[in-house]
Amino acid sequence: MGNNKKIEKILEIDARSTVDKIKNFIQNKVKEAGSRGAVLGLSGGLDSSTAAFLCSKALKDRDVLAISMPEKGITDPQNVEDSERIAKDLGIKFQKIEISPIFEKIKEEIGSGEEKKNADGNLKARIRMIILYYHSNLFDYLVVGTSNKSELKCGYFTKYGDGAADLLPLGALYKTQVRKIAKEIGVPQDIIDKTPSAELWRGQKDSQELGLTYDKIDKIYAGLEAELSEKEIVEAVNVPLSTAREFNLRKKNSKHKLQSPPTPAL
Repeated sequence: MGNNKKIEKILEIDARSTVDKIKNFIQNKVKEAGSRGAVLGLSGGLDSSTAAFLCSKALKDRDVLAISMPEKGITDPQNVEDSERIAKDLGIKFQKIEISPIFEKIKEEIGSGEEKKNADGNLKARIRMIILYYHSNLFDYLVVGTSNKSELKCGYFTKYGDGAADLLPLGALYKTQVRKIAKEIGVPQDIIDKTPSAELWRGQKDSQELGLTYDKIDKIYAGLEAELSEKEIVEAVNVPLSTAREFNLRKKNSKHKLQSPPTPAL
């Protein structure tokens, strides 16, 4: 089997059976926890919309709460409108909570007075997760994370921010696979076609930060999963060797973000 075929085989999924497995996963986790339902952040993007659809389909007998958490001057108003539209179409509960006043107050109390893009962005992600866990405690819901396998592999998430959740229904799916699932369950095409962005600062785009599109990133990680060498991945994916090495290193360096804090052996 050629290397391209090996990569394609890793990325190939049966969308219908995968949806059924994820629905069962969500149902079982909520049932095991004795929870009344689920809460998730709904940004209006592909991943959170797909997660909302899956929760809605899986938890028909329980509550699903979607929370839009925009930031003034940063979040595209269209994304907020799309979030509300998705929630309305699914018939799930919806809230909009503006994070700007919370962020500004925290910065006023603990900030250095300087604008630090990464530190500020991570703080915003953690504020959003605080909001989700507050509602989790308030209503006895589980927090559903929306990170996908591509983001988890390259560490493109905030530790204890969007990386914190009680379950990750998309965590075993690469971004390109999420798109296939989204089509299967009826996520609107305009949502599927959106340019991925965490919207932690103005003009932020995933591909600009990562330096590569998810189509290429997924193939690199699928190649590593298929146990191809970096040189074989370079030939199959058509990326420079430095890029293949960078994303391999990202995977290794982000392991700490996926694990519980280490403790000493005494």
